[in-house]
Amino acid sequence: MAETRWISAVVLAAVMALSACTAGQDGGQPSREPVPAAPAPAAPEAALADVVDRIGPSVVTVQVGAGVGSGVVLRPDVVVTNQHVVGQQREVVVAYADGGRSPGTVLATDTVTDLAVVRTERKNLPVPEFRTALPRPGETAVAIGSPLGFQNSVTAGIISGLHREIPGSGSRTQALVDLIQTDAAISPGNSGGALIDSLGRVVGINEAYIPPTAGAVSLGFAIPSATVLDVAEQLLADGTATHPYLGVSLGRLTPDIQQRLGVRTGHGALVLDVDQAGPAAGSGLRTGDVIVQFAGQDIRTVEELLSGLRRTEPGRKVPVTIARGDARQQLELTIGSRTG
Repeated sequence: MAETRWISAVVLAAVMALSACTAGQDGGQPSREPVPAAPAPAAPEAALADVVDRIGPSVVTVQVGAGVGSGVVLRPDVVVTNQHVVGQQREVVVAYADGGRSPGTVLATDTVTDLAVVRTERKNLPVPEFRTALPRPGETAVAIGSPLGFQNSVTAGIISGLHREIPGSGSRTQALVDLIQTDAAISPGNSGGALIDSLGRVVGINEAYIPPTAGAVSLGFAIPSATVLDVAEQLLADGTATHPYLGVSLGRLTPDIQQRLGVRTGHGALVLDVDQAGPAAGSGLRTGDVIVQFAGQDIRTVEELLSGLRRTEPGRKVPVTIARGDARQQLELTIGSRTG
């Protein structure tokens, strides 16, 4: 399956090393004895190259028919990538940094987070360190992947933001929420590749980017490592991953819909339908309601609601504020669970 999603490779800004040289003194006079020169500090480019050399073998190319994506070693014989890279296929080809290739078997996928795990025929692959703590905006970052099939390509930049949602994605997929934003230039084929920090730790799996044709300049996104590890471990253990679930269909609140419903809010997540067998069925929530607060957080878009839901534990009772007509009401929802 050809990779159709725009994705991002992340940039690494290296920190300049400073050095000083001092000369010894004897009775206030310069010493005539030769003083060994201090070793020259490594150039930032050299430090970056060392990180890439070390981590490069942990990033692979995933080929599915004519399509190309990337992947990151999770276990000595398991690679994690995006679900949209492998699609419905169960057999892929994995290409390695040393030029070798081997078959790979897709063990399980999760559409909610857009992740998949692939077992490789080759064993003893180098497993990188995954950094589960979120990076801070402004930290350096590097993306490694196979854009347009150019294997182990490297781009560098910084972490631009956290907990990002791609605007307008909520009506199509639940995967493009709660992402790391980066300013690295990326291309199709980077999906599933590694976003690493200046120490070579994987901070995320590259997921998507907004192209220049949409007016964007260097807007790329990655799935945080904590999410990747949690979901991948579930997929390897059970073949499925469990996620918080409301049981409602959501849509965008447009000015036309706002006028027809007579609601006094210009923002929020519109409830299109309530699953009568789902967890929200007995809460009082109904079609035409607009969710404007969830768990104490203001909600302006469907993507913000999905992001808040992603960070909520199943079984928890959550306060929700809805706009219904010209009034607002407080409801309580019990979060359910489902597999992706």
